[in-house]
Amino acid sequence: MRILITGAAGFLGSALANRLTQLGHTVLGVDDLSTGDPARLSPQVLFTRGDVNDRPKLWTLLQEVECVYHLAARVLVPESILYPREYNQVNVGGTVTLMEAMRDVGVKRVVFVSSGAVYGTQPLQPIREDAIPNPHSPYAVSKLSAEYYIRTIGRLWNIETVILRMFNAYGPNQSIPPVHAPVIPYFLRQAYQNGTIVINANGAQTRDYIYVDDAVEAMVVAANAPEINQDIINIGSGRETSVRDLARLAIEITGGSPEIITNTRNDGGPNRLAADISLAERKLNYKPQISLEAGMRLTFEKLFKSH
Repeated sequence: MRILITGAAGFLGSALANRLTQLGHTVLGVDDLSTGDPARLSPQVLFTRGDVNDRPKLWTLLQEVECVYHLAARVLVPESILYPREYNQVNVGGTVTLMEAMRDVGVKRVVFVSSGAVYGTQPLQPIREDAIPNPHSPYAVSKLSAEYYIRTIGRLWNIETVILRMFNAYGPNQSIPPVHAPVIPYFLRQAYQNGTIVINANGAQTRDYIYVDDAVEAMVVAANAPEINQDIINIGSGRETSVRDLARLAIEITGGSPEIITNTRNDGGPNRLAADISLAERKLNYKPQISLEAGMRLTFEKLFKSH
């Protein structure tokens, strides 16, 4: 297939692009490089620097494309609270621009990578796709808005749409920025360097962590799985782990002895967030292969042991 990936130089986008080229697809990638790194991409990926709100550029890139993976987005929850307008502009505006360009060129399927964050606090766990979203941040609102736009426009213009609600994906190529670092690489680094691990709230809040390779396999299948038009599908591990247990694992894996500080003043977000993945199992034949401990070991070895 000929495939376009937006946000192709990001953590998930690059892993997906590289996997699709391995499988023999022609992959075009576009990314504005605000946070992405093109060095992550294999030389086979046809990469263009560009903005997802640039319609003429999208028209050019979409020629003869059969499927689009839409991952271009601003993704930091705390940042979205400070800059909701920018999150709306990129995450919502960019999605609408892309859908218009797809309609103009005649592309038939889009796979949108959304987020488990749209659920927010939910009474029933693990969370099924039919739970009523309860977004807690402008980031989550922007992802949910983009979902509505994609499904509505898809119905009106006859474009097949698949929405994958991705839970906490992690893995070796995840960058560790100085602020708002992703929790797993941050915990591993702090433990390894005998630094300080800061745990927000009481550390009992749980999340569903999914290793990057498992996330990529689900995304790959979604490009041409039958009978999933208009579907929303959770992609997670189906298991929940508390922040405190995550810190314990990081210490075990690295052999470090970091100082652990609990910051009860800081909001830890929803108390529980775990994905019900039975729909993914049914529709995408999805079975996560890599346990959290194995995934964290792989991440640690590649991030810190290979240097």
